[in-house]
Amino acid sequence: MTSSIKIMTLCTGNVARSVMLGYMFTSLAEANGLDWSIRTAGTHVIEGSAMSARTRDALLTLPDLGEHRYGSHRSHQITAQDVSWADVIVTAEASHVNFVRANFDDGVEKTVLLGQFLLEAPLDAPFFEQVRVVAELVPEEDFDVIDPAGGNQDVYDACATQLWAMALVFLTLVDSEDLV
Repeated sequence: MTSSIKIMTLCTGNVARSVMLGYMFTSLAEANGLDWSIRTAGTHVIEGSAMSARTRDALLTLPDLGEHRYGSHRSHQITAQDVSWADVIVTAEASHVNFVRANFDDGVEKTVLLGQFLLEAPLDAPFFEQVRVVAELVPEEDFDVIDPAGGNQDVYDACATQLWAMALVFLTLVDSEDLV
């Protein structure tokens, strides 16, 4: 039996990047029989907004995601309860890591910038140790996933493709045997 992991994905408005990544992690967990619980949130949210149509359309271009009820998503501002719930908070930008550090003391050791995590997590360490090591680093903007907001559909599609590739690498770093 695999151990469970609670993952919070975080971006700015919770209508594009964190939403895409949340659905991607959900699909990967389902396809691989992993016990992952996923929540998404933003740092500066208009509470209750639907994901953008461009976000939805970008997700629909990825055939490996499977079926989801994309219309059910509503944006959510990250809260202390979310931070407490999460085992790991995966962010799209360095500024999101800094937001958590500035606002939630108990999130500091479990918040990582996705791109930085993928490249700098120690491969010989268990997952939660990888998270702790990367959470101690200065978040580097060079690892940011660019916000597609305001872009055309091609920009959203490119963002979804980038995040999907990153989500697949993330999956390889999470060895469920190491979660125990």
